[in-house]
Amino acid sequence: MTRSPRRDLLAGLTVAIVALPLALGFGVASGLGAEAGLVTAIVAGALAAVFGGSNLQVSGPTGAMTVVLLPIVAQHGPGGVLTVGLLAGLMLLALALLRAGRVMRYVPLPVVEGFTIGIALVIALQQVPGALGVPVPEGDRVVAVAWRAVADFAASPDWTAPGIALGVAVLMLAGGRLRPGVPFSVLAVAAAALLVELTPLDAAPIGDLPAGLPAPSLEFLELSALGSLLAPAVAVAALAALESLLSATVADGMTTGQRHDPDRELFGQGVANLAAPLFGGVPATAAIARTAVNVRSGASSRLAALSHAVFLAVVVLAAAPLVSRIPLAALAGVLLATAVRMAELHTARLLARASKPDGAVLVLTCAATLALDLVQAVLIGIAVSGVLALRAVARQAGLERVPVAPRDGNAPAAGARSSAGSVGSVGSVGSVGSVGPVGSVGSVGFAEQIAVYRLRGPLFFAAGDGFLRELAEVPRARVLIVRMSAVTVVDTTGATVFAAALRELRERGVTVLVSGVREEQRPVLEALGVLDEVRAAGGEFTTAEFAWAAAAKLLGDPAPPQPRDEQGAAAPGAAGAAVAEAVSGPDGAAAGRAETARGGEPR
Repeated sequence: MTRSPRRDLLAGLTVAIVALPLALGFGVASGLGAEAGLVTAIVAGALAAVFGGSNLQVSGPTGAMTVVLLPIVAQHGPGGVLTVGLLAGLMLLALALLRAGRVMRYVPLPVVEGFTIGIALVIALQQVPGALGVPVPEGDRVVAVAWRAVADFAASPDWTAPGIALGVAVLMLAGGRLRPGVPFSVLAVAAAALLVELTPLDAAPIGDLPAGLPAPSLEFLELSALGSLLAPAVAVAALAALESLLSATVADGMTTGQRHDPDRELFGQGVANLAAPLFGGVPATAAIARTAVNVRSGASSRLAALSHAVFLAVVVLAAAPLVSRIPLAALAGVLLATAVRMAELHTARLLARASKPDGAVLVLTCAATLALDLVQAVLIGIAVSGVLALRAVARQAGLERVPVAPRDGNAPAAGARSSAGSVGSVGSVGSVGSVGPVGSVGSVGFAEQIAVYRLRGPLFFAAGDGFLRELAEVPRARVLIVRMSAVTVVDTTGATVFAAALRELRERGVTVLVSGVREEQRPVLEALGVLDEVRAAGGEFTTAEFAWAAAAKLLGDPAPPQPRDEQGAAAPGAAGAAVAEAVSGPDGAAAGRAETARGGEPR
């Protein structure tokens, strides 16, 4: 993307026009007033632009953050919010130093979508008192507060505030659909202010704003309250990290040649949240909507986000008296329209249609966002997604019996063997037919004494117990061949259960031959002594062909198939040594140790 200072300045001006009513509205919604929202947009917006990890990101007060801040204001007052912002800034810096930025990739899309829709609903409910023109009822549950506001309005209705809020929201939504490039939020707010000024309509204004930024101060800090504010600070820091990294990812997807640095982004948000409280600002994070406006306006560097903060500072210095006369109901209308835009129901419907589990996670996360803390909602969504993902992976695991085809009559073993190849070529995953060459066992009687099973998928804690019990209960056979080449993952739980199944089979007098153990799975199996158990139960072989030949020889087949590479058998251990010697003669056991037997492709 070619850099153009002129285009960046125009983009910054466009974002500032969009951000002005949002900053005022989110400041009021946070409980600290419109001034706090403007200070946050200016101070945090400038510092995050300079120190952050994205060239296109725009930061400031956001709707998601106001949802978290309201209970803190109710419980600890404005000073508590400023202290929480300071602590959250320190935590974000620590996360950056720990290089925790890449954790965002583990948040599933249904969780993000459910979280976003839940935030949109919370923001809309928060605006009900302002949109109806009634005082905000007490309480920290938005649904209950909104319901009480409706009851208060019904007791003494005044339709001025609802009319203003509805008019602003409709103008923003309809105008934005018809003319996306026009800043209808500013036009709608300005029209509402003029309407109240030029008519007898009565609507509560924002109130006086200072004509400049306050001096930095730490007077709000109370060391005795730090302990009680740590938990809210963790929630604020987690939300700031989540929303900022999500916004940066969205910005990358809207452009070519731009990639953010997640750890630097956390550092920039940490610096911004350290500084904003000193000037009376609320905790900040990157704003997806303003970032999207920045990208669509042609921004190509940090200059755009930085100039947006400068333009807002000019507004505070030059137009504070005018801004202070904007009706609060107009800002409620702006945030109602913002909430509608945030809720991308089309994407939610697509996710629900594509996958019922994903749809369930989305709905659960959304409901938890409404009923619980936002960070708790995200953690619940991630936990449920993890459980569902484990269940889906566990379903891929299984045990399948591979049919054995005996040789008919007195057909020569060598000829039969050369016609079909090895166990792996005929009995591989997805194929049909029997294991091994036709008649490679010898007579029908020999075939009945051999059972061949294939383990497939992950052998880990969420799967394996059931089908390994099935393995231990195989129909009566003298020799059992277990093919492990289709096993994708082995953890300690799966390995332990597998060893227990082998011990049970050995106690029943069944010789177990294992083939196809992958190199990456050996450390776990060796550490837990599972391979020792394998060798004690019968033997380990690199390929199924060698295991097949050993089984036939062990059962006394007069003409067993001979392995192409005598070093394919690996059977140290009592029973394993006997099998290896039966396959390749006295020298075969020594040549077939596990440490050196790696010839051929595992099957």
